[in-house]
Amino acid sequence: MPELPEVQTIVNTLISIGLIGKQITGAEIFWEKTIGVLKPGDFIPAITGQVITKIRRRAKYIIIDFQSGLHLLIHLRMSGRLYLTSTATNRSKHEHVILHLNDDRDLRFHDTRKFGRMILTDNPDSILGKLGPEPLSDDFTITQFQKTLKTKNRQLKPLLLDQSFLAGLGNIYVDEALWEARLHPLKIAATLSLKKVSDLHSAIRKVLQQGIDNQGTSLGSGKSNFVSTERQQGNNAKSLKVFHRTDQACSRCQTKIKRIIVGQRSTHLCPKCQKV
Repeated sequence: MPELPEVQTIVNTLISIGLIGKQITGAEIFWEKTIGVLKPGDFIPAITGQVITKIRRRAKYIIIDFQSGLHLLIHLRMSGRLYLTSTATNRSKHEHVILHLNDDRDLRFHDTRKFGRMILTDNPDSILGKLGPEPLSDDFTITQFQKTLKTKNRQLKPLLLDQSFLAGLGNIYVDEALWEARLHPLKIAATLSLKKVSDLHSAIRKVLQQGIDNQGTSLGSGKSNFVSTERQQGNNAKSLKVFHRTDQACSRCQTKIKRIIVGQRSTHLCPKCQKV
């Protein structure tokens, strides 16, 4: 599943290839569930004619703002991808929503597992308002982070994956941040010292920014593997310290990386650097 750096990479690409200012001239729907509660008969006329004024990210959502005040929220889920291609390009069987643009290009939603969603709404806060703070924003301070952690009698790994607690983190970057901070995934959040809170705060921001700078993490060529809007893989895999490195040497202490299950999620750690 794409996480914050992968989603930000897509947003950056959509902006850089000139999507802002373009008008949607029509739409085709091939899998109705992709557009949420709306029916194609409502979605298509509502989005046709919309002019794109801004493209941004909130947590793992891509947000396309329209001049009219409507917003398109896109969540890629497990295997969703956005492609920008010529209108003349033949549709593949996994392209479930096609938005036609006024420059003879299409924005196409490709999703092999069909879990992704495109939600057209005039009230994005009804969805986005439930999310936690953005970890790369100025509002995400050490003081605020400590205050919130002190109230959480939960293990760190599941807590950091909770989008209502902190937005945008997923399995890859939680494992990487915990390794950077030398914290075990089972550590109880409320027990962290101020030093460890500061370490974790810094680690989260570091691994996320690194992921953005490297244009996302791609691992292999499976259906859930990340590729950008221009069908390029991310470069962050080479920078990972623990994720998908089971039995390889920790770059800090040379101990073999271990894989465990935490909250039904595959979790990677160094048993020496990250002691319980």
